[in-house]
Parts: sequence; structure tokens; C-alpha cells
Amino acid sequence: MASIIELNTIADYNALCGVKTLHPLVSVIDFSKLTPQELASDSMSFRFSFYSVSLKFGKQCDLNYGRNAYDFQDGTLVFTAPGQVLMVSNVSGDYTPGGFTLLFHPDLIRGSALGQHIKEYSFFSYEVHEALHLSDKEKEIVLECFKKIDYELQQSIDKHSKRLIVSNLELFLNYCVRFYDRQFITRDEINSSVLTKFESMLNTYFESDNPQKIGIPTVSYFADQFHLSANYFGDLIKKETGKTALEYIQLAIIETAKEKIFEQGKSVNEIAYALGFKYPQHFTRLFKQKVGMSPMEYRNMN
Repeated sequence: MASIIELNTIADYNALCGVKTLHPLVSVIDFSKLTPQELASDSMSFRFSFYSVSLKFGKQCDLNYGRNAYDFQDGTLVFTAPGQVLMVSNVSGDYTPGGFTLLFHPDLIRGSALGQHIKEYSFFSYEVHEALHLSDKEKEIVLECFKKIDYELQQSIDKHSKRLIVSNLELFLNYCVRFYDRQFITRDEINSSVLTKFESMLNTYFESDNPQKIGIPTVSYFADQFHLSANYFGDLIKKETGKTALEYIQLAIIETAKEKIFEQGKSVNEIAYALGFKYPQHFTRLFKQKVGMSPMEYRNMN
């Protein structure tokens, strides 16, 4: 297995591309302006210590991170967060990717409103096959956002630079939230199929021995069944139902618990263990939170 190239700073990435570093914490790279490079290998892996957003035009290579490979399509946005490993493969000869890349270091947004809410932009943790496919109009907006950030980088750094760059960066990410919402809607038939299967899997989970073998069902468990990242799966369910995937799971737990409460001779502790809880008090706390009374109070009332 090839070693991983560590890119710890924006300057490291810029040096790899042969471009000048205009700002130590942010960069916008237009790959069409780069000189083709002869890569040492047709498969290379990189680990970033910063955020990256790449707008790809055409297909020049395969990209893989997490568990899945993805062939670039024209006008695709791919997001990566610090610590993720990207592998570029199937590259031969002189290589110049098409499109743009926006890079920003966590230190750029530290202490800002964006820094406090960056985890809410969950698409940075999506799998690569869950990339954002842009319409022509959306591509124009993305390129305009990149252009505004690049304009600030071309100016001399002053007391206004950081605020303007971060503001434009936040505007861009908010547009991406809108575009992903559109993508969820336009793939409604696929999403509905996932929701239907999710509901079916929830119903059968407690009929199996999974609670005893695996424990309480988690969002990650069901996301894995669909070969989706937990964040993408959770966002999909939220867009379809208005409830989070966790809320859906907890609702299934409570509905199953209500049925088991009236089984003859079953104690609350036995019900908790049957549902996959390690500690019965955690079950009682969840039940009271969702139903408004303890399991015993519910049993006695009915």
C-alpha cells in the first residue's frame, strides 16, 4: 500500500500544485491554469489537515475515500474535512485535474460564527458517492462565490480580509445547503425507497436477536445497511419525514416497548434488556421522556 502524503498546511497543497500562497489559511486554485504534472504513481493518497471543496469538470481520475469509489461527473462538488484521506487513482502520464478547489484551514474560522457552526454543514462527512451534482445555474453561483474569495486573496491582507473571506465562505456553504436540499427533492423516488426499507428494517430489528447481539439500533447501523454515511442517511431521513433518524429509531423502541410492557410476567428490567439496553435505567429515562410517564406507570394506567 502506498504511503499517505500528509498535507498539514494550505502552503503544502499550494506547493504540490506549484502555485503561490497568497494567504496562509485559505486558497482558491483554478486547475486550468496549472502546468500538467507527471505523477510518481498512478495511485496516490493524501491526508488533509484542512477543509477542501472541489468542483470537478469532466473525468480525469477516480477518487476514493471512506469505503467507496466515485467517478467524477461534470460539475460535481466533493467536500472533505480535516483528517480525511483521499486516494486519487487511475492516473497516467501528465495529469491536470479540471475545475477548482477551495481550501480553508480550521484556524481561519476559529472564533467566528461559522467556526461555531461548521459541524452543522454535515456534507463534509458524506461519502464521496454522495457528492453534490450541480445544475448549470448552481455552477455559476459556486464559481461566483469562489471568485469573490479569490478577489480578496489578491488584495493586500488588512483588518477587513478575514471577515470578508469568512463571510463569503459562509455564504457559499449556505448555498450548498440549499443545493443539497434540491438534490434530496429531485431524488425523491430513491429517498422514498430508502425510507420504506428503513421502516421495514426497524420493524424486523426487534423481532430478531439483534438487540441481544448488537444492542440498541443506531443510525450508523442502518446507514451501513444502505452503504451511506451516517450524516447523509440522517439528513435524507430528516428531509423526507421532518424527524431525525435517531428520533425514528427511538419511536420504534417506544412502540415496541409499549407492546412488551403488557406481556405477562415481564419485568421492566427484562424488557429493557430485550430491547438492547445495557442499563435498565436508561430505558426508563427514555420511555419517560417520550411518553411522559415511567413504564410501570404506563402499565398501571392501562
